[in-house]
Amino acid sequence: MDGIDYMRIVVTRHGKVLHDWKKWCTSAEFDEQCSLYDKAPIDVAVDKGVEDAQTVYISTLDRTFQTAEAIFGKRDFKRTSLINEVPLRSGFDTAVKMPLWFWNVLGRLQWLTGIKRQPEIKAHTTIRAEQFVKQIIKSNEDCAIVTHGFFMHTLIKALRKEGFTADKNRVEYRNGEAIVLRRDD
Repeated sequence: MDGIDYMRIVVTRHGKVLHDWKKWCTSAEFDEQCSLYDKAPIDVAVDKGVEDAQTVYISTLDRTFQTAEAIFGKRDFKRTSLINEVPLRSGFDTAVKMPLWFWNVLGRLQWLTGIKRQPEIKAHTTIRAEQFVKQIIKSNEDCAIVTHGFFMHTLIKALRKEGFTADKNRVEYRNGEAIVLRRDD
């Protein structure tokens, strides 16, 4: 150790979900595809080298449990819905098939602009990320977090707001990729 006290957090995106999305969907089919995705198994190819965390937080979605087990082995993990993926649903009801990219973009735009059609809006995602960050800062221990790609942006932003710096800056995080954040005390 270099004599400097700091808090270290390793944030990992879950492994690649083994789900073949339909390329064209009605609104009901898109909602069904989102549900199937949440239940699908994962490819457990993940970054190694961060297995020393005493506390490992995972979301309530099974893909984070599978990923955490692949990294840390069988042990107790702390499950919390505060780090769940931002839920997504179709932007409106229609029997017309639309391309998958359309449903994804529309849903995320609705999330961003606060349209209540989405199960959660950006303001609520930010609040839960900040609540989670406050909890882990209060515990004042190094930890690992296994979470989700879209949510990672909000989580890392909340950590930076509290003085953490990241070893990588990404627009998109790969499945299984680990980001190390630290804050000097």
